[in-house]
Amino acid sequence: MRTVTSRDGTTIAFDQAGQGPALILVGGAFSYRAFPGFVQLAELLARHFTVINYDRRGRGDSGDTAPYAVEREIEDLEALIDAAGGSASVWGMSSGAALALTAAASGLKMRKLALYEPPYMVGDSGHRPPADHQAQLNALVAAGRRSAAARFFLGKVMGIPAIFVALMRLMPFWSKLEATAHTLPYDAAIMGDFSFPADRVASVQVPALVIAGEKSPRVLRDAARAVAETLPGVRHRVLEGQSHNVSFPALAPVLVEFFRA
Repeated sequence: MRTVTSRDGTTIAFDQAGQGPALILVGGAFSYRAFPGFVQLAELLARHFTVINYDRRGRGDSGDTAPYAVEREIEDLEALIDAAGGSASVWGMSSGAALALTAAASGLKMRKLALYEPPYMVGDSGHRPPADHQAQLNALVAAGRRSAAARFFLGKVMGIPAIFVALMRLMPFWSKLEATAHTLPYDAAIMGDFSFPADRVASVQVPALVIAGEKSPRVLRDAARAVAETLPGVRHRVLEGQSHNVSFPALAPVLVEFFRA
């Protein structure tokens, strides 16, 4: 484990592996650097790149400093890019993809940017979170109700049917979700009302790739298509047979091809 210090003094922990151009992995809700899928992806990509797999603030071995603001997470990413030599490519997953897009729009020095299903709400199809979802999440976290916060986020924010959320609570990985549930308001802040930020996306001046899964909900596929239609020069890929819970061995070759081109 290595660390960098963000602009507000928060310590950000990361693992680094491989050789070659720097590539930073930005996780979405619940994820952290020791999450098995992220460890697997880092190992696959480390054959081609210097991979930086980090804990977003408040998770794993990274610190946290109140009050939270999305700008602080952008500064965290900036500190990692500086540690990588001042420039790096970035891959983001779900709300981490939205964070990476926001960071790119702010002018961070990225070589390339790849995004997997930023969860913007586009069109008339699909689930919509409650208008007060940020306030409800904040209240649950403030009360120390991590399991309830995880259930609310999965069911009411992400739109996973209640029966599946109930089954998830019986699985061994539920404790891992609870461990990072206190940071769910951070992802909610990144997404805001989940509307598509067309002006922000159009302002990004980084070569980019946006990816969606063939079997993902239509709203996520529409969001990826909206990014592709708005961001100048972006490439758009749909992974056959994949969903939002993407197979990292299926994703890795696509990322290698894009970042090495």
